[in-house]
Amino acid sequence: MKAFDAIQLQLVWDRLLAIVEEQAQTLMRTAFSTVVREAGDLSAGVFDTEGSMLAQAITGTPGHVNAMARSVSHFLTRYPLPSMNDGDVFLTNDPWLATGHLNDFTVVTPIYYRERPVALFASTSHIADVGGRGFGPDANEVFEEGINIPIMALFNAGVRNETLMEIIAANVRDPVVAEGDLYSLTACNEAGGRDLQSMMTAHELESLDEIASHVLSTSRAAMEREISALPAGIYENSMDVDGYDVPVHIECAMHVHRDRILIDFSGSSPTSRYGINVPANYTEAYASFGVRCLVGNSIPNNAGSLGTIRVTAPEGSILNAMPPCAVSARHALGQMLPDVIMGCLEQIMPESVAAEGASCIWNPVLMNAPQTGGDVADTPFVINPIYNGGTGARFMKDGLSTTAFPSGVRTTPTEINEVTSPLIFERREFCQDSGGRGRHRGGLGQIVEIRHGRDNAFFVSKMFDRIEHPARGRAGGGNGRPGKVYIKGGSPLRGKGKDLVPAGATLVLETPGGGGFGNPSERNENDIRGDVEKGFVSGTS
Repeated sequence: MKAFDAIQLQLVWDRLLAIVEEQAQTLMRTAFSTVVREAGDLSAGVFDTEGSMLAQAITGTPGHVNAMARSVSHFLTRYPLPSMNDGDVFLTNDPWLATGHLNDFTVVTPIYYRERPVALFASTSHIADVGGRGFGPDANEVFEEGINIPIMALFNAGVRNETLMEIIAANVRDPVVAEGDLYSLTACNEAGGRDLQSMMTAHELESLDEIASHVLSTSRAAMEREISALPAGIYENSMDVDGYDVPVHIECAMHVHRDRILIDFSGSSPTSRYGINVPANYTEAYASFGVRCLVGNSIPNNAGSLGTIRVTAPEGSILNAMPPCAVSARHALGQMLPDVIMGCLEQIMPESVAAEGASCIWNPVLMNAPQTGGDVADTPFVINPIYNGGTGARFMKDGLSTTAFPSGVRTTPTEINEVTSPLIFERREFCQDSGGRGRHRGGLGQIVEIRHGRDNAFFVSKMFDRIEHPARGRAGGGNGRPGKVYIKGGSPLRGKGKDLVPAGATLVLETPGGGGFGNPSERNENDIRGDVEKGFVSGTS
């Protein structure tokens, strides 16, 4: 290959990365759902005509991105590329074909250049309500969790599927938001497609075949070199988490081979009768992300680099739940998997692995409750704010407070939550003493107090973890403080499930802290003094 050719390939690759980031930003700017627009609960990417992901946007979540990486092949199985037309747009929210639960819609758009299909753009976003019981862990089957749309056309050659839109509108609580979000997904793919066509003209490309082959082979080879530098062997780790009604056990064996990593979750708990089960695509997404955080983390994330990691779990286990298992709150367990994977990798790269963190986002669904008595009817509302706990401490640094890892989903601004609901968020501050003690301290959680502006009752649907099983420290570090959820001045609430917050009451969330790293007696005195002065620790802990 000529030097100029290599330079041009790199320029095109870099341009692809810029295109998919602009795709994601378009999605954020146009989304109707607050969790997408404000918190970035989305993914965006470009795929070759075989359905292999070439590039992903930086903006987004690993669960969406890595599950979406597998989903486009399902679209091509249902609608082979020769059957598609310019202007077609396809969608699904099938948990086993998309990203693990019904609230996530994946939209795929074929892109044509000079009347030939050259690529596919895909995007995913979380739609606040898809009908059924609403977003939460209480269902016993997926049929209760909302409307399930098989892979089908949203637009046929630019013409909207009116029947589909009518069915969706008739089954969700806020059809305007659902329709707007589907337009947003369509628009971001279209924006990516326009930029791609412009890039192909600028670089005088007739197809992406050569760049696709270069991207995938280069990424895979780089990842294989990183894996080959690791000591071969089998590394095991396990974790117990809260579950819904009984604790859930996660068992992991990581097999490091010459040029690949195999992850096996045999021995994990069986499926639950509640909606905390995880489809295999979401398990694979977060388990592979846990590897990519430490192995080849500078290598672009695409089908080539991901192809070196294989994830399995027995059918019928909670990490390979089969239809019709309820899966709405699959993130509560799935987001724990990077910590499990890092516990395996700690055995071969101990100075690179952080202590366990809060991991699971705390994303309560808050909604109006039927009011009795009086003459003022409550305003219907449903909001899904995001709160985060602390990350685990690192070998050389403290953990990060109230930080979204591994999800990357940011906290929703209080101003937005109050504008879109009648709720008042009276308090948000660091949770003192919540980070695990150690040579380096775990990141802090936060305290949030919420009440109804008219002192009405309201519902909270909870998908919280790390209440019974806190984040564990490493290398002698202490555990993070477990989370709490309760009515102020009243009794604690369970971590998962739907509860009524009584009229006039205040709901309190205390998100978990991250684990500490190293012997607490080795902590620097200046760091101890600084923690006390800033109020991070009480001085008696």
